[in-house]
Amino acid sequence: MRRNRAARDGVRADMTTIGLIGSGNIGSTVARLAVAAGHDVVLSNSRGPQTLEELVAELGPKARAATPAEAAAAGDIVVVTVPLHAYSAIPAGPVAGKVLIDTNNYYPERDGVIAELEDGSTTTGELVQRHFAGASVVKALNNIWFEHLRTLARPSGAPDRSALPIAGDDTAAKKAVAGFLDGIGYDTVDIGPLAENRRTQRDTPVYVAPYGAYGVPVGTPAGAQAVRDLVAAA
Repeated sequence: MRRNRAARDGVRADMTTIGLIGSGNIGSTVARLAVAAGHDVVLSNSRGPQTLEELVAELGPKARAATPAEAAAAGDIVVVTVPLHAYSAIPAGPVAGKVLIDTNNYYPERDGVIAELEDGSTTTGELVQRHFAGASVVKALNNIWFEHLRTLARPSGAPDRSALPIAGDDTAAKKAVAGFLDGIGYDTVDIGPLAENRRTQRDTPVYVAPYGAYGVPVGTPAGAQAVRDLVAAA
């Protein structure tokens, strides 16, 4: 637990392992950015570690493949980036006590109709928090297309640096996530408690479009004030 407490207080690449549950477009992009920033990454997916050999080889010695439970146990910060319908199948125990980044979005045509999301009585982040009750969930990385996430990363202080909104109920967890995102190339805008992630979901003003045209990999920077304004407009 000592490493996890340290990660909450401030994220340094030399002390933080990122456990990824899901290694699709967002997961693999986060892994590449994390390795470039000096983090160790443990990748997993639902098909088994053997299916990640090519990605691990590309990422080099700071990456390894594992099962979802092993990635969760190894991570100081755990990134859950799976189709929303699949999150409830992930064992919650190994994530207890961890900071968890939830990147999920709700697409009824893919995930099936979820009544609580349809009627607005809860949000995707709150559903994930309910399942991973022992973790501190922070909603992040759900409003940007993976190619823009890859191409818009900039060093701290760069005038064309983009910002990403984050939401969560645990202040220390949000600080840890903001530190991680800073390290991989992004400023953050804290939009408040986890329930406020409704302002960053699919079809809201801050979803995808501020960072450039979908399908065009070279993105358009969106700074912190622009993100604040778009979140407020939701």
